[in-house]
Amino acid sequence: MNIYLTNNSALIVVDVQNDFCPGGALPVPGGDKVVSVLNIYIRKFIERGLPIHFTRDWHPERHISFKSEGGIWPPHCIQGTGGARFHPELSIPSTAVTVSKGTEPGMDAYSGFQGTNLGSQIRARGIRRLFVGGLATDYCVKSTVLDALKEGFETVFLNDASKGVDVNPGDSERAVEEMLRAGAVKIILEDII
Repeated sequence: MNIYLTNNSALIVVDVQNDFCPGGALPVPGGDKVVSVLNIYIRKFIERGLPIHFTRDWHPERHISFKSEGGIWPPHCIQGTGGARFHPELSIPSTAVTVSKGTEPGMDAYSGFQGTNLGSQIRARGIRRLFVGGLATDYCVKSTVLDALKEGFETVFLNDASKGVDVNPGDSERAVEEMLRAGAVKIILEDII
C-alpha cells in the first residue's frame, strides 16, 4: 500500500520515554527498537516541513495509575525524573510540540488526546491525517489512534515504529485489529511516498 505525505499530515510520536524502554520502571520488551525507525519517520516529516507532536506520560508522584494508589502499574514517568525523559537517541526537532498527559493525580490518560489540547492544536494547523507510532501498541498508541479516529482524523498506524507490552499474550495483535476495525490504516516505512 502506498500512502502520500501531504500538507495536511502530522506525526504523533507516543510516549517513547525511558521508563517504557528496557531498564525503565515499566519497560516494553524491545521498546528501544522503535527509536531508529521513528527517527526516519521524523526526518521525513521534517524534510517536508510537517508538524510533529510528541506525547509523554508526565505523572505527579502520586497518580491513580500507580499500584500504591489503587492502579495497576508501578510508579513510572514521574514529572522531572530521568524515567520521564524521552529516549536519549530519539530525534526531537526544535519545531516539535510536546504534549503532557496524565498530569493530574486522579485522572489517568492513555490517549494523547485525553485531558490535553492536542486535538485543537492539530486542527488549528489544518491537519486532517495523523501518522501515529511509539509505545505501547496495546495501550497508549491504541488509545491515541482510536481517539484520533473519533476526533475525525484520517489515522495511520505505524506498525514498524510501535511495540506492545503484551501483558496477556496477543494483546498487541488484538490492539492492531481493533485499530484497523475502527478505520485506521496500517503501514510501514516503505509504504510512504
